[in-house]
Amino acid sequence: MTTLSADATTDLLGNNKRPYSIDSIPGADSTMNSDLSLNKKPKLDDAKEDVEDDDQSLSVFARRAENKSKSENMIIPKIPSHPIILSKDPESGKYILPKINKEDSLNARMFLKYYGLKSFLDSFLPEELNSLYIYFLIKLLGFEIKDRDLLNVVYEFIDPDMHIDDNESLERIEYEDPLEKKQAVRLIKDLQKAINKVLCTRLRLSNFYTIEHFVDKLKTANRILVLTGAGVSTSLGIPDFRSSEGFYSKIKHLGLDDPQDVFNYDIFMQNPSVFYNISHMILPPDNIYSPLHSFIKMLQDKGKLLRNYTQNIDNLESYAGIKAENLVQCHGSFATASCITCHWKLPGEKIFENIRKMELPLCPYCYKKRREYFPNDNAKLDPTLAKNSGKFTGQALKSYGVLKPDITFFGEALPSKFHKTIREDILKCDLLICIGTSLKVAPVSEIVNMVPAHVPQVLINRDPVRHAEFDLNLLGFCDDVAALVAQKSGWDIPHKKWEILKTEVFDCIEKEKGTYNISQHEDTN
Repeated sequence: MTTLSADATTDLLGNNKRPYSIDSIPGADSTMNSDLSLNKKPKLDDAKEDVEDDDQSLSVFARRAENKSKSENMIIPKIPSHPIILSKDPESGKYILPKINKEDSLNARMFLKYYGLKSFLDSFLPEELNSLYIYFLIKLLGFEIKDRDLLNVVYEFIDPDMHIDDNESLERIEYEDPLEKKQAVRLIKDLQKAINKVLCTRLRLSNFYTIEHFVDKLKTANRILVLTGAGVSTSLGIPDFRSSEGFYSKIKHLGLDDPQDVFNYDIFMQNPSVFYNISHMILPPDNIYSPLHSFIKMLQDKGKLLRNYTQNIDNLESYAGIKAENLVQCHGSFATASCITCHWKLPGEKIFENIRKMELPLCPYCYKKRREYFPNDNAKLDPTLAKNSGKFTGQALKSYGVLKPDITFFGEALPSKFHKTIREDILKCDLLICIGTSLKVAPVSEIVNMVPAHVPQVLINRDPVRHAEFDLNLLGFCDDVAALVAQKSGWDIPHKKWEILKTEVFDCIEKEKGTYNISQHEDTN
């Protein structure tokens, strides 16, 4: 790793500053470097910035950023008028932090992306500081400390209910660090993670933030990448996973350490009944699909769909008519099932009756051997499946000879098709639309950061996704948003509900720049 250092550095305003380096972080243990001092600016490794000459001033950086902004249609961040200022309450002796709003956080992230790490630290951190400045900088970038023990220590020294007015005249506080060195180093490591995360995310485009921009782009785009999640199927009565009324909330009574364990491959191998006791709750309905699915089909029919990457396992995209070559089921689906032991594959619908009855579906080719391993097993072979033939041996787990839907469980590799197509698709696409997803499961969630920065990105979802920077956020029921966009585009959605939806009146309220709340109009008369 390259280490960046300078014997004499110049700040963005042209003032000479004490030298500091961007170096590796020492571990928070007995081997920690003894010269680590938090009254100086922190050392961070993995600095992903272009190092400028020492005599570069802020105006030079700003001009370069402006040129970059014009070429890539990005918003230019504001330059802070002064570094971060902390104060102390004379009565309680606790530190008071500046108030952070969404605009402040967004601007700090943009500044880091535009001007690089060195300029960011020079502009936001004062010459002398303690570890609470590091904590505040983490929050300013939009992140929270997950370590509860560390957070409790920090809360001993700050007053979370009091904030500094930016225009308030304050005396500088003493810089003796209230935290132990080990805790300070942990904060620096968290800041490093936050910075690296920001550097890996995109910035919003400056010329794409209205529904009209979206409609115009839909008409000219020919390689649209659509990423869908559980929200596209909720109108059909299929629960999503992470909302307050979602699937994971409904299975908390099972007493699992983590509700996601029902999709844990290792747990399935040890005890497949954990999955089959609840799988009936997510079994897809037969041959139905939502207007949103048909909206994607419409893009395909118009020759505009590059690919639909779906995180859903219900296979409803196929029912809607999306072609196999245009569809990537990132987490597998119920369309097929396979034997855990011999890998015999069959149509998924063949085990639906077992799923509805909360029974283990068994492979006919492994049934006889399973009975030898588990003579007292109550699981029975479905008589509609082929009779037992062949001899197979394997580890005598409870999953021996059990048929499993070809869903990608946690601990399993994603389908090979995902890896084959995504590398090319992210470079080909001219518009990205994310629909009905919270983008919390990697690696699919990382697609938004893999697409080139100049490609517009649109979110259609009930709730905002705060860890991603979409150019346009259309918040509401997915079917309603799809209907509104189709109306404005002058297109017909090939769905039986379109006759009603095409005349529906929608309220479209701009919440903030680039964010709209969309809902069906309620007639109060």
